[in-house]
Amino acid sequence: MLVMRKENWMLWLLLFVFSVSHLRAQQKNDPVSYVNPLIGTAHSRWFHFAPGASPFGMAKPGPSTNGHYGNPNGWEAVGYDYRHTSIEGFPNFHEFQVGGVSLMPTKGQLITIPGKLEDSLSGYRSAFDRAQEEATAGYYAVLLKRYGIRAELTSTQRVAFQRFTFPAGTDAHILFDIGNKQGESGEVKDAHVYITPDGRIEGYVITLPAYVQKYQQGAEVAMYFSAVTDKKPATFGTFRGETQTAGAADISGKGAGLYLTFATKNQEAVTVRMGLSYTSIENARLNMQREAASMNFDQARQQAHEKWSDYLSRISVSGGSKSDRTKFYTGLYHAVLGRGLASDVNGAYPKNTGGIGQIPLNKQGTPIHQHYNTDAVWGAFWNLTPLWALVYPEYYSDFVSSQLLVYNDAGWLGDGIASSKYVSGVGTNFVGLVMAGAYNYGIRDFDVVKGYAAALKNEIGYENRPEGAGKDDVERFRKYGYVDHIDPAPGGWNFSGSHTLEYSFSAYAVAQWAKALGKTSDYNTLMRLSKGWERIFDTDIKYMRPRYANGRFVDNFKPEEPWRGFQEGNAGQYSFYVPHNPEGLIAKMGKAEFNKRLDSIFTAAQKTVFGGGTTIDAFSGLSAPYNHGNQPCLQMPWMFNYSGKPYLTQKWVRAICNDFYGTEGIHGYGYGQDEDQGQLGAWYVMSAIGLFDVQGGAAAKPVMQIGSSLFDKVEIRLNKKYYKGNTLEIVTRNNSAANIYLHHPTFNGKKLPQNSILFRQLTAGGKLEYELSDKPAVF
Repeated sequence: MLVMRKENWMLWLLLFVFSVSHLRAQQKNDPVSYVNPLIGTAHSRWFHFAPGASPFGMAKPGPSTNGHYGNPNGWEAVGYDYRHTSIEGFPNFHEFQVGGVSLMPTKGQLITIPGKLEDSLSGYRSAFDRAQEEATAGYYAVLLKRYGIRAELTSTQRVAFQRFTFPAGTDAHILFDIGNKQGESGEVKDAHVYITPDGRIEGYVITLPAYVQKYQQGAEVAMYFSAVTDKKPATFGTFRGETQTAGAADISGKGAGLYLTFATKNQEAVTVRMGLSYTSIENARLNMQREAASMNFDQARQQAHEKWSDYLSRISVSGGSKSDRTKFYTGLYHAVLGRGLASDVNGAYPKNTGGIGQIPLNKQGTPIHQHYNTDAVWGAFWNLTPLWALVYPEYYSDFVSSQLLVYNDAGWLGDGIASSKYVSGVGTNFVGLVMAGAYNYGIRDFDVVKGYAAALKNEIGYENRPEGAGKDDVERFRKYGYVDHIDPAPGGWNFSGSHTLEYSFSAYAVAQWAKALGKTSDYNTLMRLSKGWERIFDTDIKYMRPRYANGRFVDNFKPEEPWRGFQEGNAGQYSFYVPHNPEGLIAKMGKAEFNKRLDSIFTAAQKTVFGGGTTIDAFSGLSAPYNHGNQPCLQMPWMFNYSGKPYLTQKWVRAICNDFYGTEGIHGYGYGQDEDQGQLGAWYVMSAIGLFDVQGGAAAKPVMQIGSSLFDKVEIRLNKKYYKGNTLEIVTRNNSAANIYLHHPTFNGKKLPQNSILFRQLTAGGKLEYELSDKPAVF
């Protein structure tokens, strides 16, 4: 074990204190200063902790505590866990089903295996202390105690920067651990890493992620890189596991790795600048040349900070508690962190069907849009897409065009894509709704004709439908008007109830698009399908209840039982899943019964922190009456706005913001719940400013429900390319922790007749105002 000398400790501490004080001065009144990426990192998903990333970036450097263990089923928490105390490396790719190209600095004896999580002295991993760790949007630093090395991370969009400050000696190493699985990447099929005569370290890794194999068997994900260091190594070599070959410059195959050894002065820094790509080593070089040809670490860090500040400051909030602002800007950070770039600066992108595609270029020679990776958009319409529409419409537009690339290449939309390969994950497909939502919100600078054709096919097409496109029971949905239930063998999948509700919802959304385009026949077909939810509503017990092909409801029905007919939830939760027609659901259930049941659900759910209590597991709340840690429930607290009890929406939304969301590593998004690439963070953002679209953009004229903002003032900078207004202000009076009930809402001085407003009114700009009180408004 290497023991750090006392003077090294003092120098590091002085550097750390200077860095922190400098950033605090720099970030005064800057939203970045409120971002804490460590929130919710216990049991977090692979994407969740990549603090070195830029907004929506491809390069996402971050530390890993257990990434090399992988996750057998493809979705489990892996990568960085707040409860762990040692770091094994710093991978540069962090996306759903995509992970790899890990670096690790060491000193002393050359060790080339990562070691065991339980033993910080095994392999090359190193212990660290939270007091010597710094994480914010666009920057990460930590002291690796075992070696006395300070590691720092930042990036541009497609270039990762890793800087390592070493003690004095001739035995400082940087490992390029390329050929081993990382996070959600799955098993490695092949890898190659080499050092060129002029000192570039280049290569690739090809992986077989679990969900790619499930939904597009035989497909693979490739990651390419081209790196340079700002100091020439004294020696180098290759490794595979514990086998090391000094002086070798090239190695291929699973487990391939390369090391550099340096002679360093005390506190001498070595920076690795690494271009990344999903298409080729040549494009990884090009990405670095275009974005960071002569950029050093500090310049990249400053640029990343400025980009994050710009993205986050599009919503400016004042008032509320410091905790509220921390939750808010960290939630907004996570919403902008997920679903990162997959195309190169020249418009090259990986095709679903293999090979390299090309995004058209404009007159300036730059791509007319970008391509992105994405987890499934299941539930994104209640958080991410309304946020994108309001604050980042240019990204929403790009996202739709990105999805159409997959449709162009494969003939079908993919609900989730990893390097363009299908990774549906939930077996359904809401991309048609997301595209219809963009159109309805007024974002239409994409290929509308092709987009509509893709969305329509997604709703009603079933012949030769690949598994990766999801919705493999569309034919049955069209035949019966609902998805007929088939009780599967133990462990089998059959989500007849939830699929019926989901397909009804998305059919309604695309129907509105059809009507706007004059597609009357399509509109009638889709509207008929949108009523599928009525066919599984049991009027006797007033629950959604799966039914068999013969029309009989399922036997032995238990509303709290998860998985039987309902994905990642139960009938009690899904019985409120009619976002496109809440008035119709309330009429069928009865207004009194609707309000009584929904209110009692939240009263009971508050006792378990609106989910699975303090149990740290992604599925801990599936049997609960309400489970905020997963997607099927997230509209429920806002539905009182439709049932004559809007004050209950104000009460329960505020309670969820206060109780479910925390500011700690363990209590962040619930307790280790399932934060799918920014969805829970985005829900907090929209709820904290008091705006929410229950219909998720599905309505022809989207309406935002109004709740009670946590803040005294919210100012949203609108994108003039898409909207008439410059800014939208939300102003509350008498705001406090006790005053949560909304009174007298007005917009631009005119009284609003109800707690809702058209989206297009908001984006025309102006001021939404209301008073808050500790007593509910009476209607």
